[in-house]
Amino acid sequence: MRIITGKARGLKLVTPKNYLVRPTADRVKEALFNIIQSRIPGSTVLDAFAGTGNLGLEAWSRGAEKVFYFDKSRESLKLVRANVEKARAGDAVTLIHTDAVNGLAMMAQQKRQFDIIFSDPPYDKGLNQKVVEALGKWPVLKEGGLLVLEHSLVEDPREYMPQGLEIRSEKYGDTKISLILWKS
Repeated sequence: MRIITGKARGLKLVTPKNYLVRPTADRVKEALFNIIQSRIPGSTVLDAFAGTGNLGLEAWSRGAEKVFYFDKSRESLKLVRANVEKARAGDAVTLIHTDAVNGLAMMAQQKRQFDIIFSDPPYDKGLNQKVVEALGKWPVLKEGGLLVLEHSLVEDPREYMPQGLEIRSEKYGDTKISLILWKS
């Protein structure tokens, strides 16, 4: 697992010692960032299920101004902290020990908004749906912002997505990425 391009290009990230965290594969991450690259410079990004910090650090390396991470696992946050320190991205990163839904509520209370939100939870547990429902309640994703869902092939975000949103889905092996252009 490495940073693909940008200011931390080639940096090997610290990986988990067990399988409780499933980092986004480099080939999936590379394909995703090739699609969204133009949205990254100067953006404020949220990684709602931090895991290793892989997605947020790739965004930072490519020019995101600020990256927020949520994770309810202290072990995952330690892993993210180690990767943030290794990349020397500390000033641009905020780590928050919380689950995604409570974190989104907290960001709404702070009147904070994001240009891009990554949601890559454990597969098939209904967590992406909970994130989408929370975004419907709290305006933390900017109008025209991008919601990126990573999920299994079984999950279909169209089943729980509000009407009128553009959804683009791409399949990579047993992983699917759905990109949603957000409208309030």
